[in-house]
Amino acid sequence: MLIHLFEFLENYDSAFSVFSYLTLRGVLAMLTALLLALFFGPNIIRYLARRSFGEKIREDGPQRHFEKSGTPTMGGLLILFSTVLSTILWADLDNLYIWIGLFTILSFSLIGFYDDVKKIKTKTQISRGLKARQKFLLQITLSLILGFALLSVMTQPEVEQALLIPYLKDTSIFLNSFLYLILVILVLVGSSNAVNLTDGLDGLATMPVILVATGLSVLCYVSGNIIFSSYLQLPYIAGSGEVLIISLAIAGACLGFLWFNTYPAQIFMGDVGSLGLGAGLGYIALVIHQEIVFMIMAGIFVLEALSVIIQVSSFKLTGKRVFRMAPIHHHFELKGWPEPKIIVRFWIITVILVLIGLASLKIR
Repeated sequence: MLIHLFEFLENYDSAFSVFSYLTLRGVLAMLTALLLALFFGPNIIRYLARRSFGEKIREDGPQRHFEKSGTPTMGGLLILFSTVLSTILWADLDNLYIWIGLFTILSFSLIGFYDDVKKIKTKTQISRGLKARQKFLLQITLSLILGFALLSVMTQPEVEQALLIPYLKDTSIFLNSFLYLILVILVLVGSSNAVNLTDGLDGLATMPVILVATGLSVLCYVSGNIIFSSYLQLPYIAGSGEVLIISLAIAGACLGFLWFNTYPAQIFMGDVGSLGLGAGLGYIALVIHQEIVFMIMAGIFVLEALSVIIQVSSFKLTGKRVFRMAPIHHHFELKGWPEPKIIVRFWIITVILVLIGLASLKIR
């Protein structure tokens, strides 16, 4: 929104032209989201505490988690507010990718919001939200809508419907519209639920979201720049660079949220945050056609989701569990690892994975 104001002011002073630079607007979006989260965070925490919007701990979870019972949840509302407002302020709102991206984040967050409210209203200690099939049905429906939206804005389908294979020069797989919609469903549903599953310890999901969003912002800039994309032999997607604003706004909002969410957490993001953030990251990967690189960067989220799939499948097929408890971060808790050690080690792994993902830019 502000870009049009600065374009007008540029007529009077050329110094305002600096605000047309995507990199500067990206940094400002990140800083704006960060400051908004830091400023409104204490008020949000007090409001949620007054309304008794507290976390209910699984009865079958690690015993030491019961001391966290009652900690305000639904802090994802703070992340959403900061991300959306910052994006609207600094993005070019004439770009359809921005509006589709905001719709993606808000719509998946709405599912999480409803799920959180149902859990909070549950009178028993057991956390009962949406049933799994209800959640999946809503997520798949939204993913289909978003898939058709992405198909409708494509200007070069032969390029934009191709699945890029990282680290292999000029290697890609063309997907017809049906297969592309399947890919959209897998990425959005998988990403949103994977981040949701990871959000089980203080700050465990928040920092990886920051790191992955920052890594994706680099890919956004390259994808939307015809010179750099040509040099690095990546497909140039007109307008995709603007999605960098959303990516860095997410990173900034989560960084501000982490101030309150780090161990010991004063607030949890809840499903309203994790589902929206996961879908937002998946959407960015789809726009720039870096779905596989995204999976590498988000390896911790993938691992958490796989641990649940393996655990459930093993128990149903053999009656035995592979892990002491799933998701896998609970396995390490039950092995006696202190919570901060698990959190920081998962963060370190994410740093390494993001760097490996970014290395795909050079290895071509």
